[in-house]
Amino acid sequence: MNPECTRELVLDIDADEVAKAYRRVVGDYRKHAKIPGFRAGKVPETVIKRRFAGEIRKDVIDGLLPERFNKAVAELGVQPVGQPQVTELTVEEGQPLHMKAVFEFVPTFTVEGYQSVVVDKPSVELTEEEFQQEMAQLRESRATVEPVEEDRELVIGDWAEISYHGEIQGETDAPPVAGEDTLVELGGKDTVEAFSAALTGAKAGQELKAEVIYPADYAEPKLAGKTVAYDVTVKGIKKRTLPELNDEFAKELGNYETFADLEVRVREHMANRKRRSVEGETKDRLAAALIEKFPFPVPEALVQEQIDARLERGLRALAAQGMDTEQMRKLDFARLRAAQRDGAIAEVRISVLLDKIAVEEQITISDEDLDKEIYMAALQSREPVDALRARLTEDGGLARIREQLRREKTASVLYDRLPA
Repeated sequence: MNPECTRELVLDIDADEVAKAYRRVVGDYRKHAKIPGFRAGKVPETVIKRRFAGEIRKDVIDGLLPERFNKAVAELGVQPVGQPQVTELTVEEGQPLHMKAVFEFVPTFTVEGYQSVVVDKPSVELTEEEFQQEMAQLRESRATVEPVEEDRELVIGDWAEISYHGEIQGETDAPPVAGEDTLVELGGKDTVEAFSAALTGAKAGQELKAEVIYPADYAEPKLAGKTVAYDVTVKGIKKRTLPELNDEFAKELGNYETFADLEVRVREHMANRKRRSVEGETKDRLAAALIEKFPFPVPEALVQEQIDARLERGLRALAAQGMDTEQMRKLDFARLRAAQRDGAIAEVRISVLLDKIAVEEQITISDEDLDKEIYMAALQSREPVDALRARLTEDGGLARIREQLRREKTASVLYDRLPA
């Protein structure tokens, strides 16, 4: 428990109340207990008390404490979270009941001035440059690489089909760096400059040597910072051809009649994607600014719940990628939980802040909004709507969905108010 948001509660119940509770519970056991040698309802109290001592004590506690505990907590004016920890408990028939428990609560604080918290709000308008870049990438994705039939030399922009064998200098025991039928783009961003220089001007069938000094930050660790002497054989020259941006190109990409149709759909898709991206990033920065302005301690119970939720999402993602249960059992969950802690604390803080701001703004979620969310969830889970609603009502999920929708609506209200 977080000591900064923990309270202690002491409850004392007089002996008469305890005695009444014992008589009521023992009476119930006498009515329903089935013990060999005794008729139903005729079992002596002494036998009942001896036979069911533990169960009777538990039922007495359950009958006396919860309602009184909740009432006492309400009188303290705090919002408890998680399960209380009982540190002292004395329960005996004919004696006063004494209990001491500690519990966590959501701390009281003000969000006064939240309206003044602002962050930069970038434009969500799609620029022509962004659109043209997307179209260029689409065109690149449909490019073809064809052999060059004419007898000519390699030039920048060509693709050389090569076989190579390289020795790492200064490392006689290192395995050779070799490859067959490898395509190398002369002048390409992924091609080491020394390779482009060595291959430029070469012809198919030619053998040549190249010494390549790899940069220290090269992506492949075994080559980073090393010098490799290569023997290279040029096996062929290929040329990359980009398709024409016309109606045929559009039809190849999908259900488009004309290139103009494709452009419209691409613009719509990109505009929606940019809007979601910019809005999401801006809301994240706004959340961070709110957390910074209104610091407060968070109950550990809420942090652990959020860590559980984050881990569950992560495990589902791993399962979707093909990781099986046996592999998951081998994960270091202590390390994983520790890695999720900072993010979980931030998520708890912004949830509490948005709940408070929602009260200030009088933001609510209508039944219609909730119905739409349940309907979409039912479609995704392929579960009947009525069955999903019944299950969510029973396990408290319906209330959690309404809370989350209200937080999202509150965040949107704050985002919409940001100066452009």
